[in-house]
Amino acid sequence: MPSIQEGIYDLGRLDQLAYRDTAVHRLDPRAKVVTTFVFLVCVISFPPHAVAPMLPFLLYPMYLTLEGGLPVRFLVRKLVAVAPFALLVGIFNPFFDREIVLFLGEIGISGGWVSFTSIMLRFFLTTFAALALIATTSFHSVCMALERLGVPDVLATQMLLLYRYIFVLGDQVMRMARARSLRSHGARGMGLKVYVNMLGHLLLRTHARAQRIYQAMLARGFDGHVRANVDLRLSVRDVGHVLGWSAAFLTFRLIDVPLYIGRLMTGALS
Repeated sequence: MPSIQEGIYDLGRLDQLAYRDTAVHRLDPRAKVVTTFVFLVCVISFPPHAVAPMLPFLLYPMYLTLEGGLPVRFLVRKLVAVAPFALLVGIFNPFFDREIVLFLGEIGISGGWVSFTSIMLRFFLTTFAALALIATTSFHSVCMALERLGVPDVLATQMLLLYRYIFVLGDQVMRMARARSLRSHGARGMGLKVYVNMLGHLLLRTHARAQRIYQAMLARGFDGHVRANVDLRLSVRDVGHVLGWSAAFLTFRLIDVPLYIGRLMTGALS
């Protein structure tokens, strides 16, 4: 199960990156969550065939990445790993929408290929921004910020517990896979029937482990609400971050910045 082990390791690395000390990391989590939310809404609201107008939105995740000192290669690798999901969503567009909407020289481009490109660009922007947010804030701080912003406690707590116990479940899966590998000889123990049995045992072990964890949490005073000894305070810099980037996002959404720059350069050169 090397892929599962690698995935758990990468999740842990995202948390480690979130504890760096940079200007972006020191921002209030609520400021980054609100700014990212405005970013996502603006990107998603573009019409299906928009491509070039969304390019300026790349500035925000790049800002978080560069200012936060995040490893670009690591983030790109995670984007590539989840790209097949977006690929499956838009891969059939070119087959259903064959009407030519633009020309590149003498090559006609159908609306299906344009909408497919738009889907992939939306996926890249939104996923890049989400990864950069987690890597500069931590998932725990994001859940805490959502709770302070008015998200129901049940939802925030469920998200936090789900993320926390992904590592517990992953560790159980890797232990079972390692035990199966040590007990296998040649092709024995590697068939589909064995994997089905393993899934059944994993379900039983997970249920038993969840019961023990829940009883331990109740013994320590858990009442459905995860408390954090962190005092969040918005500063002028946090408010400036939200207002400045939100204004930029609205500008990018309402004005076709690449088209405007192209016309400006064409006019200047003519």
